[in-house]
Amino acid sequence: MKHNFRKLEIWKESRTLVKDTYMMTKKFPSSETYGLVSQIQRCSVSIVSNIAEGSARESDKHFLQYLETALGSSFEWETQLILAYDLNYIEEGFFNKQVSRIQKI
Repeated sequence: MKHNFRKLEIWKESRTLVKDTYMMTKKFPSSETYGLVSQIQRCSVSIVSNIAEGSARESDKHFLQYLETALGSSFEWETQLILAYDLNYIEEGFFNKQVSRIQKI
């Protein structure tokens, strides 16, 4: 069974997460361009991309495999967000909001 990813709330939320991740990382130090910035951006893109790719699969079993990959990327994204907080790149209020958001996704 194929899913229309454009209609999935999880895809919509993840797409917004990508935009917000890019906006957030613009404020990181330039020394992080090829480190934390690159990594957290790739994770956010991976989340939304795996949801979309999985939606094209013929079976729900295969779709769930892609959702599991997206879940793994969301854990990675959250870990990198924690690191950004530990390094004082983001403030506590913003951090807490984003943690809640990624857990919802």
